[in-house]
Amino acid sequence: MRRALPFTARTLALALTSLVALGACSTPGGPYPSLGPRPGEAIDPRIAVVRPINDRPVTAGLESRLAGLVAAAQRGQSEFAPLASQAERLAASAGKPQSDGWVAAEQALSAAVAAREATARALGDVDAIEAEALATNGGIAPNDLAAITRAQADIGSLDQRQSGRIKALQKRLGS
Repeated sequence: MRRALPFTARTLALALTSLVALGACSTPGGPYPSLGPRPGEAIDPRIAVVRPINDRPVTAGLESRLAGLVAAAQRGQSEFAPLASQAERLAASAGKPQSDGWVAAEQALSAAVAAREATARALGDVDAIEAEALATNGGIAPNDLAAITRAQADIGSLDQRQSGRIKALQKRLGS
């Protein structure tokens, strides 16, 4: 059986325990950090950033590679256009499937599809440049990204027009 301490001894034990606890919480003096506002807190987050952090011009090597790929896609378009026009003429008078006219139109269509390779390759190469820059550098500078996006848009529009013509021919020929 446990015996209760007298009121004065209990009070003394509580007082000593409190002093020990308070003493453990205190630390020796020293320079304390300021509680004043820090410099970063003075920036208003609603203010727009005036310019990108990395505002350098497009890398010269990247710009020339992209220009070469756009030019290659345009050369591919100049090869594709007459072949697609010929396939469209032949498809208009192709006749029923497996006829001589239909076979000639299918062969012209195959030639037009093959001529799309330059445009498709250029688009893939631009995508590869972007992926390589992301993998190598962990990011792309804003002006480099804008140049890549422009090249993708230019080549992509050529690719979509070519694809649309091919699909229309395939639908017309039933292939």
